[in-house]
Amino acid sequence: MTTGVSATLRALHDGERSLERDLLAVAERHRTDHEVHHVATDLARWSREHTARLAETGRRHGLDLPGPPDDPAPGALAALREKTAEALGRRPATGLLLLHDLRDLHLAAVRNSLHWEMLAQAAQALRDEELLELVSRCHPRTLRQMRWTNTLIKEQAPQLLTAL
Repeated sequence: MTTGVSATLRALHDGERSLERDLLAVAERHRTDHEVHHVATDLARWSREHTARLAETGRRHGLDLPGPPDDPAPGALAALREKTAEALGRRPATGLLLLHDLRDLHLAAVRNSLHWEMLAQAAQALRDEELLELVSRCHPRTLRQMRWTNTLIKEQAPQLLTAL
């Protein structure tokens, strides 16, 4: 495998791990917004699957990429985040925090999408069917993650930004 493909696999793997962690944090932080909580949790599962697939593909190409992190055990920190989310409820400051979180999630998903696209182009140039299959399975989900954050930003921004 070329150095460029290896570096892209590694960057994408790190990006998917990070996006999963961030989606789960947003889901907890905005627990009282049921749509955000449930959809972000589902989207985090996709990034977790991407991480596992990237680790498997990396191993076949001589890279040592860790699999997804262990499921976080519910503990004191999770309980604290849940109580904080309940206390914040739906105040204007919470809406601005949501917009900030959605922006960060969107940018992380865009970064991953670009890495998926770069990997697809390299796979086509190398005629690597395995790599193309990986991209074909995972990239559409990343695009859906981007569309979800973008849609919520479009829905929430007018009301939240003009209500101040």
